[in-house]
Amino acid sequence: MDPVFLTMAILVALALLFDFMNGFHDSANSIALMVSTRLLTPQAAVVWAAFFNFVAFLFFGLAVAKTVGAGIVSADIIDNAVVFGALCGATIWNIITWWFGIPSSSSHGLVGGLVGAALAKSGSDSIIAAGLFKTSAAIILSPLLGLLLAVLFSIGVMWLFQKKSPSSTEGGFNKAQFVSSSLYSLGHGGNDAQKTMGIITVLLYANGYLEGEFHVPFWVVLACQMAMAAGTLFGGWRIVRTMGMGITRVRPTGAFSAQTAGAVTLFLATYLGIPVSTTHTITGAIVGIGITRRLSAVRWGIASRIVWAWVLTIPISGLIAAFFWYVANHFMAHVGALS
Repeated sequence: MDPVFLTMAILVALALLFDFMNGFHDSANSIALMVSTRLLTPQAAVVWAAFFNFVAFLFFGLAVAKTVGAGIVSADIIDNAVVFGALCGATIWNIITWWFGIPSSSSHGLVGGLVGAALAKSGSDSIIAAGLFKTSAAIILSPLLGLLLAVLFSIGVMWLFQKKSPSSTEGGFNKAQFVSSSLYSLGHGGNDAQKTMGIITVLLYANGYLEGEFHVPFWVVLACQMAMAAGTLFGGWRIVRTMGMGITRVRPTGAFSAQTAGAVTLFLATYLGIPVSTTHTITGAIVGIGITRRLSAVRWGIASRIVWAWVLTIPISGLIAAFFWYVANHFMAHVGALS
């Protein structure tokens, strides 16, 4: 068998494994609030979230895939070793943070891995500054927007239903979570799965299986959505407790507001082609729910641990990726598998 084709097939499988891990790691983002408010059992919640993760491709374009595939690192320097390094950096960081129950960003792990491998190969000239700046800015802006919208939605709900009894209001919004959680899971599937689509597509270009203007084959779209949905089905249970109960106590009205705020943020980012972190977004929204009650309602120690994970994600995944690029470059060169 052609060693280049075999290597590419292995890398596509590794990319889909990362996508599975992304869904596994980030399933807490979609289900934690439904579980903590007892809307659904954990088993039912992951099925609900996985379905909307999968069908997200029916509602969004592929602008995020294009940004990841051709907007952060120059496509000219991407080869099998760069992709291998990027995927290893992102996947290993995902496993580390999952093990410790820390809700970090799979998305920025992948971006960090891509940048780290590219820097190891070609230096800073290989980085597209505008794309990296847009993605890096989203690390700050997406949780802030999620927080702000959650505060506004929460205040709006309290104002509109101030004359209703708390029990009837909470009961009604518990059911309304079916809508808000669906929208959030759509946003999650729409933004996150596209990052792996971008990696696989640029890999196909690098190996000569695609030509012309950047476009994502439909089989890549389906494979990535299916891998993410499958990962969500298995659920990253270590992180559910942190997201659902660790940051602040969340009632059904707060869960609805946080999920809606997160969905709006993700829809906007996906439309603009910005690869954002669903973890950052929903964490900011949950903090926003907490501070509408009082500042002390937020467990700032846990929140600060999450922020440190955000800060470290890109540099650590980048360092891991650079190491694995070196390993892959050394071994692939001997079998002629580099494009």
